Amino acid sequence: MSDYKPTLNLPNTDFPMRGDLAKREPVMLKHWQDMDLYQKVRDVSKGRKSFILHDGPPYANGSIHIGHAVNKILKDIIVKSKTVSGFDAPYIPGWDCHGLPIEHKVEQLIGKAGTKVSYKEFRAKCREYAYTQIEEQKKDFIRLGVMGDWENPYLTMNFQTEANIVRALGKIAENGHLVKGFKPVYWSVVGGSALAEAEVEYQDKTSLSLDVRYAPKDEEVLLAKFSDVEGEGKVSVVIWTTTPWTLPASQAVSVHPEFNYALVEVDMGLGKERLIVAEDMVEGLMARYGVADFRIVGRAVGAELNGTMLDHPFLERDIPVILGEHVTTEAGTGCVHTAPDHGVDDFNVGRENGIGTINLVQDNGVYTEAAGEFSGLHVYKVDGAVLEALNRNNALVFESKIFHSYPHCWRTKTPLIFRATPQWFISMTKEGLLDAAKHAVEGVKWVPSWGQNRMEGMLNNSPDWCVSRQRTWGVPIALFINKETQELHPETPRLIEEVAKRIEVEGIDAWFEMEAEELLGADADKYSKVTDTLDVWFDSGVTHYSVIDQRDELSFPADLYLEGSDQHRGWFQSSLKTSIAIRGVPPYKQVLTHGFTVDGDGRKMSKSLGNVLSPQKVMDTLGADIIRLWVAATDYTTEMTVSDEILKRVADSYRRIRNTARFMMANLNGFDPAKDIVSSSDMLALDKWIIDRAALLQKELDTAYNEYQFHTVNQKIQNFCSVDLGGFYLDVIKDRQYTTQEDSLARRSAQTALYHVMEAFSRWIAPVLSFTADEIWQALPGERGESVFLETWYEGLEELSGDEVLGREFWKNVLEAKVAINKVIEAARSEGKMKASLSAEITLYCDDALQTTLNRLGDELRFVLIASEVNVLPISDAPENAAETDLTGLKVHVELSKNTKCVRCWHHREEVGKREAHPELCDRCISNLPDGEGEKRLYA
Repeated sequence: MSDYKPTLNLPNTDFPMRGDLAKREPVMLKHWQDMDLYQKVRDVSKGRKSFILHDGPPYANGSIHIGHAVNKILKDIIVKSKTVSGFDAPYIPGWDCHGLPIEHKVEQLIGKAGTKVSYKEFRAKCREYAYTQIEEQKKDFIRLGVMGDWENPYLTMNFQTEANIVRALGKIAENGHLVKGFKPVYWSVVGGSALAEAEVEYQDKTSLSLDVRYAPKDEEVLLAKFSDVEGEGKVSVVIWTTTPWTLPASQAVSVHPEFNYALVEVDMGLGKERLIVAEDMVEGLMARYGVADFRIVGRAVGAELNGTMLDHPFLERDIPVILGEHVTTEAGTGCVHTAPDHGVDDFNVGRENGIGTINLVQDNGVYTEAAGEFSGLHVYKVDGAVLEALNRNNALVFESKIFHSYPHCWRTKTPLIFRATPQWFISMTKEGLLDAAKHAVEGVKWVPSWGQNRMEGMLNNSPDWCVSRQRTWGVPIALFINKETQELHPETPRLIEEVAKRIEVEGIDAWFEMEAEELLGADADKYSKVTDTLDVWFDSGVTHYSVIDQRDELSFPADLYLEGSDQHRGWFQSSLKTSIAIRGVPPYKQVLTHGFTVDGDGRKMSKSLGNVLSPQKVMDTLGADIIRLWVAATDYTTEMTVSDEILKRVADSYRRIRNTARFMMANLNGFDPAKDIVSSSDMLALDKWIIDRAALLQKELDTAYNEYQFHTVNQKIQNFCSVDLGGFYLDVIKDRQYTTQEDSLARRSAQTALYHVMEAFSRWIAPVLSFTADEIWQALPGERGESVFLETWYEGLEELSGDEVLGREFWKNVLEAKVAINKVIEAARSEGKMKASLSAEITLYCDDALQTTLNRLGDELRFVLIASEVNVLPISDAPENAAETDLTGLKVHVELSKNTKCVRCWHHREEVGKREAHPELCDRCISNLPDGEGEKRLYA
């Protein structure tokens, strides 16, 4: 037996089958860093149309989690896809650096500012701590393959950025949007600071629910307001509260002017009494109290009760009944205990009625001495004392517990209170900011489209934005206020610029260390220096001004903002408001939102549940490209499910892509595009078809990338690998690749097609499988640039015109027939009739149209069907034992070939054993030997 193996063109490549990504990716990263790849991408992109994705800054505290990975990878996919599409798409990563969490952490490390350490030293430690956090997060973001200007990120604590945040505040003030106000705001007693709406999240909480009697000062005066009064017993107005700690600050009871109020005779355990509540709520209230025996003994309209005086349930304080449109019958009693210190509606209705605040609660949540018996108690721990006071005065009607959604600080995760304090606000109405913002939303493209409704809903409920904080680590509200008039200094714009220049040199310490005399001279005594800091949402919200406007490679407005769905109430909103306030236009053209990550059971990931999936661990085991592929394959518009099992499945689909690429590159063995490439006009029909398929796919991928449909990108590439390539083309060309002569047109035509496909393929996957794409790029034959990321879409894919005899429609029909025939062959193999399709002789019984199509391939049809012999006959000749197929007009008969197998190509041919020189070979293989005349292929 002769050895014909050396005469075959067997596949060979250095591109390994195993990705071994966890080990190989860090090596590639170092290569990218050594060659300064990001800067080279910038250089090669210079002069192109720009695309600016502005990075929403993550907070510089703690290790990155899988949600961070999703966010950064989505951004990276977009930036890279825009680059390959021919845009100049710089990416400047950023970090949010000021604020409460860092301050808390530093307090734990070195103590409280102003007591253990100086304020200046404390701020320096905060800055130092933030830097350490940034470096850790940056390392992981880079490891994920995210390409950007990591050496020059923007940090909100950079002196230049801090200065421009102050300048942004100055412009907003100059445009009339900044006001000082005294009103209730969300207050964190743990953080000792006001919060904005964006810093509030709702969590379930169990609260004490109390119904409380407010007795009239003069019962006869109150009863005179009611008609048809009957019954007996003491009279009281009943209020309901789930915040007992606010009762010491109660100054009024609000009723709705148009509601009907009932006088209800009932015995609640103290003998007969008459309670005043909204008439529509009587049945529900009595059921809640567990009272079956009651009757209405008088009625009055709310407006009639206005001005009636009540007694506070346990304090020496007159309580007027006032009218308020905010009163509802959705919960409670229809009579609302009103404490202007601790509620926006309360504050507003109090102001309308000349009732001010009394400030009984300090910054830390502890009552002042003015709170009498509650002095020194904390609002979180006062419920027992309030209950005791109510019971002492027989003022408690009913007590229960309520499990409800309650505002919490999104940083400290602690319950918030409403507390009236002097604060700085960006007014949403004074200069029409809210209306302008609502209008601007309509001109932005929202992805997905429901983002617009969500943003509009957020704006509809948007109060004035409290931008002041009582913190140490933050950008100062660098303003001077007239001590008498409380007005801003008339030269505020000039002063803001003076301060900003100093901050550029010294950072925020410049303001805090500065004496007013340095800027105001003799007028310093007339003005007070504001010591509050800015809400961190303001810091990040003005990066369109403090970052985009300041960096040459960026331009306003940004083409895209991309963050998680919670940022409609956060960064998307703060950026919109500040941009409108500064220049009257939104800071972004498009806003893309992604969902949160959940585990395989749909649960939010948390350390307490033990279901956190660490991106660092995945990178160290499976590799970053697996995380990247999972992100691309998942519909980011909803919750994104991830688990070890899901990632294993993703790794399987990755292997399909890798193995397909490896097979193609292995069959480029010995191919030099400089001398071996075949012109389109000389290529075989099947090779022209696969290039056409790739050309059409590239257009579809370009569209999908531009529409941010990354799961579509993944599906189309996976489908191309498994159907067009693996399921058809690569299977068909194996024989031609392996058995024809090394330099034959048949082989070089296929290699040319593979080369063109791989040139395009490496670019297609680069935005998603960045490490793998560049690894492929380095292994491809021919001269090429240093990295796939320096390329744009491949232009060597030639489309078919569409009207060729052996064009798209022809191969579509052939492929459909092949799929149907393969099922019959598989059935024969399953039944043990044969081991391989090359053992088969196939007879196809076709209708006229299909017969005409298949006959165009002549003898090469057997190579397409991977059979030793194929005959095509009219369907009318089909015997009874011919198998039906899924394809109308096609029946198939398969039988085992009686001919001997050629040892070189494995086809069973009649002539094997009849040629003296090469008895083990078929005629075709004999001609394909190095000294033979060579086989001529026309189609496949």
